[in-house]
Amino acid sequence: MSRTRTDLTVPDLSGKRAVVTGASDGMGLAMATRLAAAGAEVVMPVRNPRKGESALGAIRRAVPGADVSLRALDLSSLGSVAALGADLCGEGRPIHLFVGNAGVMTPPDRQTTADGFELQFGTNHLGHFALVGHLLPLLRAGRARVTSQISIAARRGAINWDDLSWERGYHGQRAYSQSKIAFGLFGLELDRRSRAHGWGVTSNLAHPGVAPTSLLAARPELGRSRDTPQVRLIRALSARGILLGTVETAQLPALMAATGPDARPGALYGPSGPGHLGGPPAEQPLYPPLRSTADAARIWAVSEELTKVSYPA
Repeated sequence: MSRTRTDLTVPDLSGKRAVVTGASDGMGLAMATRLAAAGAEVVMPVRNPRKGESALGAIRRAVPGADVSLRALDLSSLGSVAALGADLCGEGRPIHLFVGNAGVMTPPDRQTTADGFELQFGTNHLGHFALVGHLLPLLRAGRARVTSQISIAARRGAINWDDLSWERGYHGQRAYSQSKIAFGLFGLELDRRSRAHGWGVTSNLAHPGVAPTSLLAARPELGRSRDTPQVRLIRALSARGILLGTVETAQLPALMAATGPDARPGALYGPSGPGHLGGPPAEQPLYPPLRSTADAARIWAVSEELTKVSYPA
């Protein structure tokens, strides 16, 4: 597969407003750049203003005249999520594309969000659940497509229903898998509820395979002072073109899911190479943990209760 940005054709998005979380670096930045190049107005909610300004500069250098802007967002704080929702709803402009791409991965020790939830569950799933809920009027107005970025880690594992915040025994990888399973179940349930209630929103899922992003890199704020051995191996294999993707290719499944004219609601998109670790983007079967509609309805109800964000019936 060619590793240029022309591997996937993005349709003309002139007049469309796109919101991409986690767009200050890595795959999110690559996606925001591609969306801006296709004519979309891109809103980039970011936690770190310095990284956000750097990302804006990179996009404007790559796409002269790009219509991009920053907003403040910390997905680990429901107050911050609500503030962004109020900010964008106050602007009153329809949203046509939403990509929930931001996330954190496997802090070595259990950490919590501002609201007391295990950090990965609270950030990766609950923060996005609440944000989409706050933005639903704008998403409905734009008849939006919502794409939830999950992970190959959602292939296995389960929701720890009896201890969602891992208070009685923390396991970083299992907690990460739970957060991405929950987020995937949400994305599928969003599509079902939109069809049932006539919201006019479509929703699908994507995963990037494995690529050398910042998820496993040194993150002092997560208690990780140095790069993990896993990310060093991933960088080495990616650089040699062995099995894995690059940051540029890893963005393509979500880009296909979010903009592809043939991308289907309720479907999962990911790399099509061996083990779905890298390669061209394509539709893939839903992972087994994502197939239970009962689990999806249950995580929806729990998420409404935990976030205090209710979707219309």
